[in-house]
Amino acid sequence: MNDTPRIRTVVSCTLLALLVTAGATACAGSGGHPLSASPYDAADEISFAAADGTRLDPEKPLEISAKGDEARIADVTATDAAGRHLAGELTADGRTWRSTASLAAGTRYTVRVATEDEDGAPGARTYTFETAQAKRALTVAFGPEAGTYGVGQPITADLSLPVKDRAARAVVERALKVRSTPAVEGSWYWVDDKKLHFRPKEYWPAGALVSVTGNLDGLRVGDKLYGGPSEPLRLKIGDRIEAVADAETHHMTVRRNGEVINTIPVTTGKPGFSTRNGIKVVLGKEYYVRMRGTSIGIDEGSSESYDLPVYYATRVTWSGEYVHAAPWSVGSQGVANVSHGCVGMSTDNAAWFYETVRPGDVVRTVNSSGDLMDTFGNGFGDWNMPWDKWRRGSALVAEEGDPAAARDTRARLRPLSF
Repeated sequence: MNDTPRIRTVVSCTLLALLVTAGATACAGSGGHPLSASPYDAADEISFAAADGTRLDPEKPLEISAKGDEARIADVTATDAAGRHLAGELTADGRTWRSTASLAAGTRYTVRVATEDEDGAPGARTYTFETAQAKRALTVAFGPEAGTYGVGQPITADLSLPVKDRAARAVVERALKVRSTPAVEGSWYWVDDKKLHFRPKEYWPAGALVSVTGNLDGLRVGDKLYGGPSEPLRLKIGDRIEAVADAETHHMTVRRNGEVINTIPVTTGKPGFSTRNGIKVVLGKEYYVRMRGTSIGIDEGSSESYDLPVYYATRVTWSGEYVHAAPWSVGSQGVANVSHGCVGMSTDNAAWFYETVRPGDVVRTVNSSGDLMDTFGNGFGDWNMPWDKWRRGSALVAEEGDPAAARDTRARLRPLSF
């Protein structure tokens, strides 16, 4: 037998053997060298549980063994239908390869096995098999709907089942990919066991393109829990529109891409009904709304009771805070705060504001005696949470200041174009 070091030669030719087609030469060499032959069919030398077409249980590891004493396994590669590679380890004696990562559920795998016989000649065999469907599937729905939004629009991910374990949350979060052009730094935040929000460190850049995908399908999340399919989401970000209502000066300043485009006399909430301070995001626009005091706990017939038709209403909280036309308070606008919590302005100004803003645009109230806007639950108050605290809401950040986790978060924000 040739004295060429066996291990070094076999490794290089095994890798090539995975790429060659039938009849091709595995390695260049002198005539008669075992490695000058095409890889032989190694089916009789390999023991593989799924070779008979059996659907494998994704909860169990994949194992491939060499039969007899003549052959050894040199290499194994296993890839699922989504292109995900299955990690595994080969024993030192080359007799057994076993997966070290969980199989995906309900998918098809392609397994390529390279062997060598006792003389060092290369063998090869390719198998395909399927894994059983998961009994519990975790699906994710992204929001908002596809379209164009303002720079303050968070992305939401609603899960079909609760995920409480931190390790399982990390699996989910790694599979939720956000890409932006231009690239930004951002992070997911677990609002609760079934909901995540994603926001950049700063507002989205004006004109950005954003893509969101969930690569959970078939992925093992936790004990007998696997990911299901999800619909991708694409958003466009419009101009940077920011409206700041100052409860002390009784004026709202509106900027587009940093330039003031309007200053509007307003009235905000009076004592006992003060407008919430902080950053809110436009949730939607309603040309007509009937507003009743009973909706915010005011007794019907009391001195504070009201029942009014309201036009050009731009919603900023789910509980009923709007920027809207208030023709009944024009005399107080720019002078005093007389509303029950909304930002009121003249009908002409409200119509202009209604036509200028879109969902996702930023509306901020300052110098009010009201509470700070809730971060979650009453709209999008996400921007009121400091960035360091926001990042700690990610399952990928083990502790404050973890540079590895920070890189993991930023790496998911690669540029794209569409």
